[in-house]
Amino acid sequence: MTAPLIALAVGRGTGPDLAPVFERVLDRITRLHGRQVRVERSPRTYHSYVSLRAEAAGTAEIAALTEQDAAHYERFCREQAAAGARAVFRTAINAQSLYLVRQRLAAVKVEPITAGDARLLLVRDQAQGFYTGENLHTPGKVVRTMEFSRDVTEQVVRYAVRRARELWAEGPARVQLAYKYHLLDGALDDWAQGLSAELGLDVALFQPDTVNRNLIAHGPADRTLLVAGNEWADIMHVVLLDRYGSERQENRCTENVHLHPELNGLPEYQTVHGSADDLAGRDLVNPLATVRAAARIAERHADCPGAEAAVEAAIAAAQAAGARTPDLGGTAGTTAVVDAVLASLAGTFVPGPAGAVEDTRPAGADQGIRPAEGRPAGGLRANEDAADSAGATDAADATATAAAR
Repeated sequence: MTAPLIALAVGRGTGPDLAPVFERVLDRITRLHGRQVRVERSPRTYHSYVSLRAEAAGTAEIAALTEQDAAHYERFCREQAAAGARAVFRTAINAQSLYLVRQRLAAVKVEPITAGDARLLLVRDQAQGFYTGENLHTPGKVVRTMEFSRDVTEQVVRYAVRRARELWAEGPARVQLAYKYHLLDGALDDWAQGLSAELGLDVALFQPDTVNRNLIAHGPADRTLLVAGNEWADIMHVVLLDRYGSERQENRCTENVHLHPELNGLPEYQTVHGSADDLAGRDLVNPLATVRAAARIAERHADCPGAEAAVEAAIAAAQAAGARTPDLGGTAGTTAVVDAVLASLAGTFVPGPAGAVEDTRPAGADQGIRPAEGRPAGGLRANEDAADSAGATDAADATATAAAR
C-alpha cells in the first residue's frame, strides 16, 4: 500500500518555525501507529502581509508579488490533488493571495461548534464576495471588484448540506444563510428558493445582524447549518468559538475544503492565528494549533485512529506541567512546548497495528515521514524562493490575525 501523500505550504513570518513542528508531530504520531506518510513541501515560501510591506516598493510591486504567490499556490494545490494528496497543511500567508486562490478553487471553511446541547455547523463561503475581489489602483483611489454567482452559491450550499448530513445522522434541522442579501436586488432570494425546492429543506436567508441578535438572545438551536458570507463569518467565527467555550484562536486549527471539480474536495488545514512576523525565528510562537493540525491530519487522512484524542490528552498533561508559551501566561519556548507534548504523547498513545501501510523505503530506514526527493527532512530546499523577513515587526501587524487568516 502506498504511503498517504500530505502537502505542506509555508508562509513567511513564523511559517518556517511551525513547518518543522508539523513534520515532527506528524512523524511521531505515524510512528506510534506503525504508519508512514509522504510529505511534499511547496518549493516557494509565500509572503505574509508584513514581508510584502517590508520588501516591495509600492502598491504595484505588492500587487505583482501577490499574484505570483496566488498563481504558485493555486498550481501547487492542483498538482498535489492530481498526485493524490489527501490533505494540505498551510501556515498563514498574505490574505489577498490566499483569497484569490480560494475564489479560483471555490473554497469553504468548515467549523463544527457545540454550544451546550446544541450543535452548529458553520460553513464560511470563501469563494465569492468582497474578500475575493481584485483591486484597480488609480491615484488616490482603489476600486475593488467582486461578484456573487448562482453557480457558486449552489455549490457551497449543496456541499454544506452534504457535510451536515455526514455529521448528523438526522441531517440539519434548519439551514440558514447569513449574507447581506438586501444589497443584491433579490438575486440571493431567488437562488435560496431554488435550493429549497431542490434539497427539500427550508433554506432561509437572514441578514447577519439578525443572526447576531438571535444568537445573543437565544443561542444556537440544535442541528443548525449556518452558511455565511465571509464578510460576516470571518469576524463571527472567532466570536462563536470564544462564546461557546472552545479554545482561543491561537490554539486552534481549522479546515478548508476546495470544491473545484479538479481538486476533488482536497482539504486544507491551517492555524487560525496569523503569521505573527514579530515572533519569527525567536522560538516563541504558540505551536498548539499546528500540533492539533498534525493530529487531525494523522487521524483523518493517514489511518491513525485516536490521534486527536491522544494529542489533546498530551497537551493537557504538558500544560499541567507548566509547558506554556508566553501568550498563554508561561515562559516556555516553542520547542520546549512541543518536546513536552511529545513526551506526554508517548505515554498516552495506544499504537495501531504495525505494518498496515507499506514502507517503500530501503530496509532499515525509520518509519514515519518520507520527505520529498531532493529535500532533507524538516528543511527548506537549497533554492527556496526567499529567506525569512528580518526586522519586519510592525506592532500593528504583530499577530497579523485578520490579514493572514
